[in-house]
This record gives sequence, C-alpha cells and structure tokens, in this order.
Amino acid sequence: MSKNYLFKLENTIQNYAWGSKTALQSLFSIENSEQQPQAEIWMGAHPNGCSTLLIEGNRRSLASAIDENPKFWLGEKSESYGNQLPFLVKILAAEQPLSIQVHPSKINAKHGFEQENNLGIAIDAPERNFKDTNHKPELIYAITPYLAMNGFRELQVIHKIFSAVDLPSLNEVLTPFLNQPTKEALERLFAAILQMDQIKKNNAVKELLSFELPHEEDAEVIETFQLIGELATLYPCDVGLFSPLFLNVVELKPGEAMFLLAETPHAYLKGVGVEVMANSDNVLRAGLTPKHIDVPALLANTRFDSIKVSELTISPCKEGDRLVYPIPVDDFKFDIIHNGMLDVAVSSPEIVLCVDGVVEVTSYEGRVNLKAGESVIIPAATPSYSLKNNGTVARTYY
Repeated sequence: MSKNYLFKLENTIQNYAWGSKTALQSLFSIENSEQQPQAEIWMGAHPNGCSTLLIEGNRRSLASAIDENPKFWLGEKSESYGNQLPFLVKILAAEQPLSIQVHPSKINAKHGFEQENNLGIAIDAPERNFKDTNHKPELIYAITPYLAMNGFRELQVIHKIFSAVDLPSLNEVLTPFLNQPTKEALERLFAAILQMDQIKKNNAVKELLSFELPHEEDAEVIETFQLIGELATLYPCDVGLFSPLFLNVVELKPGEAMFLLAETPHAYLKGVGVEVMANSDNVLRAGLTPKHIDVPALLANTRFDSIKVSELTISPCKEGDRLVYPIPVDDFKFDIIHNGMLDVAVSSPEIVLCVDGVVEVTSYEGRVNLKAGESVIIPAATPSYSLKNNGTVARTYY
C-alpha cells in the first residue's frame, strides 16, 4: 500500500429525472454540457456508484481497495461492518420531488431481503423492495434552502387540515378519524387512502385539487394546499398528493440539518444538501413516483408516531472548532467545520468533503487540496491529519 494515506476521490454523478441541470455546475463548477438532470454525487463504496482513487499510480475502485485490505481502511471494527464501509455520503440536488418513501428497520430489512431471495426476485428487478439486509437512517445538511416532508404531523394538525377541505368520496374513511383523532385512527385513514381502487383514487384526487379554500383560512392550511398544487403540476393523478395533509413540511435554512429515522415517511422536495446514510438501497415508496409502489410493504414498515415540526431539525454540539451533530445510530457520525486550522486524530475511515471555499488536508504521509464539491477519504490506518480550511468542510466517520 502506498504511504500516501490521503486519497482524493473521483465520484459518480447520478443523472436521475428529478435532479437539477444547474445546481452542481453553479455550486461546484461541475460540467454539464449535455444538460442532464444531475441529481446526486456519491462518495463511498456502494456497488451502484463506487468512488475511485489512485493507489501507487493505478486507479482503483474504493470497494476493491477495501476488500483487499479491510483492516487498513476500516480499522478494528472492520469485521463488525462485514468488511464494508458502513456509510455513503452524497451531495443531493433536487429540482423536483423525490418519492414519498419509508426505509425499513435493520430487522425488517434482513427478513424482507431473505423473503424476496426465496421468491426468486432478482436484485435489479423493478419490483424488488429489499436490495440488501441493512437499514437506511439518513441525515440531510442543507447547502441551499431545502424543502422536505418528514414524519407525521401532530394529530390535531392533521385533524385541522382535513377538517378544512370537503372530500365527499373519503367521508366513510375520514369520519372515524375526525370523530376521534388517535394514532390508530391515523393508521387506518392513511392505509385506506393509499389502498383505494383506481376509480376512488381518481375521484378523491379530483376533489382535493378542485377544492377552493376560503380566504380567511389558517396559514398552515393554505401553505399545505399551495404545496399540493405545486406537486400536482408534476403528478396530477397521484395519491401521493394527499401526503402534505399527513406529513410535516419543513424548509431547512442553509447550515441546518435534519435526521430521518427508519420506518418514518418522508420526501425531499427541492434543494441542495449533503446527505449521509447507512450503506443501503432499501426504499419502500408510497407515491409521487413512476417507480414501483408496494403499499402493503410500506404500511408494514411504517411507524405512525407524530412529531412536532420544531423537533425535526437537529442542533449540533460545539466541540472546539467542530460542530458535532447528534446521530442516534452507529453507522456514521457527522461534523461540520468552518474556517480555520484543525488537527484530527483518526479512529475510523473518514470522508472529508469541501462544501464551499477551499481546504488543504495534510497528514505525515501526504497532502491533498480540495475545492468545493471535492472529497478525500482517509483510511483508519492514518494516525491523524490536519485541515487548513477556508470555507466549510463536512466530515463523515464512525
């Protein structure tokens, strides 16, 4: 292994339909001459978009390098993570909404993966729900204003919003919730709307979109229906248009972050951010997507717990020059570091991403300069490194 213990990454850009054609170019000077919707930059060892690096003059995939010498890259915990990098870092640039989705718990992911294997469903089949045995907790750190839905609204808020609109085709399933807005009634209402047959679904969506709110209506209700109208321009007949009535809508300011737990419905709507997640591709979808939707699987993996909007953002603790975000899982940790000098003792592999400005990363064995959008991986075998930072750095480790 080369003595250069800092490795600059070449990262995969994913061109998904919901991506932005301009954001990565304007923020990170990434070329887009073909005007593709550039949705995500992946930093890590995921098989669907593995980073590469130079080792002794040869370009290698990060996955193959780790596989060849897992202890060098992953440290003492290499076996506990199955000799794989347990996290994936992304820059996500959404111009249009992503699907309403839920990620399974680790136990359910393992069970679902084994069940679909036994049924002979190919890993790359469109109808496959469980691509691996891992959970997929996520953090999103906003680079630009970042609009998202996350978790169920408080019951009284859901009650207020549904009470404001006339939906005759839903009276039978809606009345029990309006009469007694409990967690159990919420689950029955959510499931009933998602599982309507196509005729009922079309009628309900038509009523939702044709209803006109009175001018004196509550501001939260008005904002909810404005969002539904915007989503309808992209998905005019989708049952997912009901999701803003159920889910919290939050706009993160640049520099704010939000954590997304397993079994919690959510959707990213618009903006650019750093996303960090466990190394998994398990997604169960409910709507706002042309992709495979499996409502029974989604309902079986959803917790119907309400959360206040004020509790969605996570506040970092200041430890010296680092802003350390509280992460309730073992798969990754996340820091933001602003301008200045910083020495870091290494205990795990780290991906250091320059979010804006420039940063110089040095260790006893090497030096790498990064500009905005560029990243370096530091193997666990590196004792320490230093940052000379004129900008903002995102640090992911475990």
